[in-house]
Amino acid sequence: MSRVIWLGLLLSLLGLFLSLWVVVPAPTFALLPLGVGAPEISPLLLVLNGLLWVGAIALSRLQRRPRFRQIAHSAIALSLIAVLLSSVPMLQLPSTVRRAEQSMREALGETYGASGEVAKTWRSQPFVWLDLMRGIPIPAQVLAESVEYAAADGTPLRLVKYQPAAAPARKMGVIAAIYGGAWRSGDAEENAAFNRYLAAQGYTVIALDYRHAPAYPFPAQLQDVQAGLQLIRQRAEDWGIDGDRLALIGWSAGAHLATLAAFQPNAIPVRAIVSYYGPVDLAEGYRSPPRPDPIDTRAVLTDFLQGTPDSRPADYRAASPITYVRPGLPPTLLIYGDRDHIVKPEFGQQLYRQLVANQNTAVLLRLPWAEHAFDAVFRGIGNQIALYYTERFLDWAIGQ
Repeated sequence: MSRVIWLGLLLSLLGLFLSLWVVVPAPTFALLPLGVGAPEISPLLLVLNGLLWVGAIALSRLQRRPRFRQIAHSAIALSLIAVLLSSVPMLQLPSTVRRAEQSMREALGETYGASGEVAKTWRSQPFVWLDLMRGIPIPAQVLAESVEYAAADGTPLRLVKYQPAAAPARKMGVIAAIYGGAWRSGDAEENAAFNRYLAAQGYTVIALDYRHAPAYPFPAQLQDVQAGLQLIRQRAEDWGIDGDRLALIGWSAGAHLATLAAFQPNAIPVRAIVSYYGPVDLAEGYRSPPRPDPIDTRAVLTDFLQGTPDSRPADYRAASPITYVRPGLPPTLLIYGDRDHIVKPEFGQQLYRQLVANQNTAVLLRLPWAEHAFDAVFRGIGNQIALYYTERFLDWAIGQ
């Protein structure tokens, strides 16, 4: 029995340790996966901690020796604290969905959801317990093809094209997907689960590549995205896609490049933008980094722009999407976690306000428990909500 008591205490400590990251920001990059992952699986942690709490209570009642009873009481207290911490996202879930629904309806209209065949493949609810446990189903009937093309300076790049195995009767809408990685790392293979998920709904998803800083500073990345978009327009007939029904989606640095490319005065026309936690105002991001700052934001921006806002003010302005806000921009869905310690969420809120003030269609989806890159946990509570509204936003923009 003594071993059971000590095991119960150890498990209670483990549950508390994991649950702390639901509310405590990661101070270093090495700990960031805990800060990202714990909130996303918090419903499972809640169940685990609840079971440990009940088990500790049962053990305490079976103990006659004061020492073991005291250990059991400690396990009860630890598990109760863990229950309270891990319950935070679930308590925030109903109001989060209400706000998201209101924002979608205000921007897109009361009947923004589709009612045809496409809607049958959508998520039925913003959050599904079963998907958290088993994973979000991704149909296998998706073809992926790697295509080489050249960057603006001739450097070889590679895109990945995802299409449904059974081509629709009409040309497909196309989504250009741009990965993140602080403009320093990554490749077009990233976000494969997301890209396959959308391709299974009848879109062609083309994951673009770009050159990385510091070897290739800005504007190389923007030029490469523009070259990729131009290639999509040129190959539209060969690939069976409708180049006029083009949307851009990006994550972090990729979201920055997506909005920057779409906001340019001479941009290739796009129907919509989806920005997952994208940087908006780079000069202000340098001057006001997050606290804690696990990736060293100032070093990242210095690599990207080869200097500081004081030494290269024109480059910081040119590289900031907020610089180009004006009437007539594409409809934009902005998705940010309120606990983001890589890209501060107030920048997304600032972009949303300026877009709306300039009579643009914009939706802001805020996830109060979520860290940066929350959707890396594809089955997680935050990604489930983001997918639910992203698929409906894209259908409204390019599905028709």
